[in-house]
Amino acid sequence: MPRVFITGSTDGLGLMLGRLLTEEHHEVVLHARNEQRAASVRQSLPTAAGIVVGDVSTVEAMRSVAEDAAAHGTFDAVVHNVGIGFREPRRVETVDGLSHLWAVNVLAPYVLTALMPGVRRLVYLASGMHLGSEDTDLRDANWVKRRWNGAAAYSDSKFQDVLLAFAIARRWPHVSSNAVSPGWVATRMGGPGARDDLDQAHRTQGWLVTSDAPEALATGRLLYHRAPGQVHPDALDRERQDRLLRICAEASGVPLPAGPQ
Repeated sequence: MPRVFITGSTDGLGLMLGRLLTEEHHEVVLHARNEQRAASVRQSLPTAAGIVVGDVSTVEAMRSVAEDAAAHGTFDAVVHNVGIGFREPRRVETVDGLSHLWAVNVLAPYVLTALMPGVRRLVYLASGMHLGSEDTDLRDANWVKRRWNGAAAYSDSKFQDVLLAFAIARRWPHVSSNAVSPGWVATRMGGPGARDDLDQAHRTQGWLVTSDAPEALATGRLLYHRAPGQVHPDALDRERQDRLLRICAEASGVPLPAGPQ
């Protein structure tokens, strides 16, 4: 029975995935940004094995979440679901001097990947909007030089999530590391006008972390409803993948281990 940690799982797709997995009798640990959200999700999903609390917008909190998650034991899989949407009206800077959106959407998945030992299946939430990234060379990952555009910053971050999934798949060949595009669905992030099938938006993630089918155990892919999704060609570039790892290591002070611990 897989043990699964899901970040950003107090509502939306993360909570839907947690409910799906607990209904299938898997052991699930959820993640909440604060105690208020943790209390709410305890009521929404009392069958969860535990809840880790921490706002992953700072490097210190990212480390703390990784440590608290590890206290629950080794996980078979982690779903990096936590994220900020594309409607941010301005660039918000964290105490680490980073873009808030980039810290949550990109750096937090990197740090948790680097600091959580023994995980054999990794899923990173991407988006079809990654195809619109205008900074695939990672010249301004933190939006220091450019005039802020929330949708463009989100697209860049989702492109980098695909880069991260592919980089981990290449660096750690014995780990299943994939990105998933859930589609544009009517969650709080997606908004009421979203047109894709909400019932399918979390099921690929569940399949990737629980199934022993060869297709589920493969690595280095972007999937949409369990089928290959359209990938920005620059995400396949090894130099860009390695550049992102260097940027994340420098920003966090957390190097990526040579292999899973």
